[in-house]
Amino acid sequence: MLVLITYDVNTETPAGKKRLRRVAKQCVNFGQRVQNSVFECNMDAAKCREVKAILEKIIDKEQDSLRFYYLGNNYKSKVEHIGAKPSFDVTEPLII
Repeated sequence: MLVLITYDVNTETPAGKKRLRRVAKQCVNFGQRVQNSVFECNMDAAKCREVKAILEKIIDKEQDSLRFYYLGNNYKSKVEHIGAKPSFDVTEPLII
């Protein structure tokens, strides 16, 4: 299923900047960045729970926020892209 992960990390302190880097680094491991704090991740429910647990351990729940949007398996008709940074199909093999 396609899961959209978004986050907002308070970066007013050095600790917040460190949390931001750690959250972004983890998200890169599981999906593609489509905007600064937005990742599209193709994963099953078990992997999603794992990623959620990892990210929850990083953020400060008093200052930061995470959002998970579950778009399911039929997401292609639900996502429309306009503008720069075209994305690739996260279900296809990536050849570099």
